[in-house]
Formats: sequence, structure tokens, C-alpha cells
Amino acid sequence: MILRTFGWSFAVTAAGLAFAAWQWGWEAFGIVLILSVLEISLSFDNAVVNAGILKKMNAFWQKIFLTIGIMVAVFGMRLVFPVLIVAISAKVGPVEAVALAIDDPGRYEDLVTDAHPAIAAFGGMFLLMIFLDFVFEDRDTKWLAWLERPLAKLGRIDMLSVCVALIVLSVTAMTFATHAHVSTGHADKAATVLLSGVAGLITYLVVGGLSGYFEDKLEEEEGHEHEEEKAGAGGKPVSAVGLAGKAAFFLFLYLEVLDASFSFDGVIGAFAVTNHIFWMALGLGIGAMYVRSLTVYLVRQGTLDEYVYLEHGAHYAIGALAAILLVTIRHEVDEIITGLVGVVLIAASFLSSVRRNKALAAGGGRPTADERTAVSSGV
Repeated sequence: MILRTFGWSFAVTAAGLAFAAWQWGWEAFGIVLILSVLEISLSFDNAVVNAGILKKMNAFWQKIFLTIGIMVAVFGMRLVFPVLIVAISAKVGPVEAVALAIDDPGRYEDLVTDAHPAIAAFGGMFLLMIFLDFVFEDRDTKWLAWLERPLAKLGRIDMLSVCVALIVLSVTAMTFATHAHVSTGHADKAATVLLSGVAGLITYLVVGGLSGYFEDKLEEEEGHEHEEEKAGAGGKPVSAVGLAGKAAFFLFLYLEVLDASFSFDGVIGAFAVTNHIFWMALGLGIGAMYVRSLTVYLVRQGTLDEYVYLEHGAHYAIGALAAILLVTIRHEVDEIITGLVGVVLIAASFLSSVRRNKALAAGGGRPTADERTAVSSGV
């Protein structure tokens, strides 16, 4: 099972490291390896959240996620995206941007860093909306019940997550403007932060809304089909194949935007290790392969159903990453902190799940809502 799921990741790792050593030497080998580990550590929570979405798709779309999706993730976000950022910032063509990355990597790094406020605002708002929609939803299973229960009650207010996100964005933009040096450039940056954050919010609402719409419609049509079959209706039942395709397609788009938001910190953080564009793309690409494989592994093993708090831990990690991205608009945050926050939260949720399962096994029965809350309150 592990070899079948991670086989391509193992193969790409071996080929990528061998190519780096052959083409650029052992220094490149070491840096590519470090970047791969960095990407995996920063994106483990991404895999858990992706698994919660991917399990709703059929086998065909899971393959699309692993093939076309990985091409977008590796080449689009880890190679093309930084080049486009530089092209837009420097107002040059993509070819000139690549030449700049090769001939003047220091200038290339400065341009990407200069674009960081806009990138962080977009990704931070997208991830913040995911976190807010999760914690404001009333769920039978609660991990941190003392926190999740009152938040679920507040979530009954319509559009609360959007209001909270806009307040956070406004405070972030005003803080950036207040603490920045008084110059036209920094005033423009504050406006850029605001516009980029709104763009991230709109992207979440559009892509998430479309995927939710088609998913709900698919469930509705499947329910009608089931009722017709149960009643023995003579007419041809409504086919859900097309709707399943639309639902899966927009979920796929949602996953790609989600992966892009998660990759922002990895791409920016990679400059702390190297400013060599191809070493970055290779190392981060290898890491992205493992994240994709891990996502599929979690789905096929039913890990999220067995360890019910993992999804909670991953969403709290998303909230932490969103906050970190917004903070990095003005202040630097060490990549080690970014990676450790997610790992600690997911590890804590995993241990809570294990303890819950042991408590339920000792009780010899299926969990009720009260039992789940009682176990989770012990965290």
C-alpha cells in the first residue's frame, strides 16, 4: 500500500537528488534535500485538510489530483509562480524574469521579497476563511469543546466569518500603513495589502461557493434517484454523473487554490536557504509530491475517520498559518516556527484521537456526542 501510494514520490526524490548532484554538485544535493524536508514539514496540515476534501471525490478525480494537480503544484506554484511575481514586479517579460533569476539571483530574490506583502495578504485571507468557516460550524465531534462550543453558537450569525475576516484584513492593512515609513511606496503597499486580501476572500467565496453548490446539488439528485428506485418508479432516474463531474471539478479547483495558499510560505521561506530558482523548484517540488501522496494515503486508509480530531488539528494549524502569513507582511517569522506550529497542533490532535479511541474501546460502545465531548475536553 505504501509503495503503491508513495512510489512516484520515491522515484522523483531519487531522480531529483541524483540530477541535482550530477548537474550542480553535492551542495545542490544538500540544499534540494533540505528544501524537500522544509516543504513537507510546512505542508503536513495541508495533506490532512486535502484528505478531508479528496475523500468526497471518486477514483478518477483522485487520479486527476495526483497527475494534473501535481503538475500545477510543482511547475505552477514552485517554478512559474515566482517567475510571474518577478515579471510583474519588475515589469519585464517571463523570459527576462528567468534570465534575471539565473544571472542576478540576488535581484530576483529582492523582487520576490518585495511582492511578499501582496502574496501573504492573499494567502492569509484565503486560509483564514477556511479556518473561520470550520470553527464557526456546529459539529457533533468537538476537540477543544470549551472553545468550539461558544464559537459554534456565534456561527449562527449569517456571514460572521466574512465580517471577521474583513475586520482582520482592515486592521492588518492599517497596521502596515501606520508602522511603515512615510513614503509613497509604503502607502501603495498598504493599499496593495488591502486589495490582495479582498482578492483572496473573493477567491475563497467563489471557488468554495461553486464547489459547495454542485456538491449539494449532487447529493440532492442522488437522493431523488434513491427515492425513485425505492418506490419502483418506471421512468428513467436522473443521472448524477454530470453533476458529479462538476462537483468534483470545482472541488479540484478549490484544492488547487488551497495548495497555492499553503505553498506561499514555502516559496518565500525557501529564499532563506537559497535563491537558486531551479534548486528551489526541485526541492519544493519533491516535497509537494510527498504531500500529495500523503493526502491520498490518508484517504485510502480512512485515517480521518479513525482519528477524528486530526481534521480539527489541521484547521487550527491553518488558522495559525493564516495569522503567521499576515504577521509576515510587516515582521519576519522563522520558518522553523511556522513548521513547528502545524506539527505540534496535528500531533496533539492525533494523540487526543488515540486517547479517545482507547477510552471508547474500554467502554465497549459507539461514541455519543457527550462521550466525544467528554474525551475531547481532557485536552
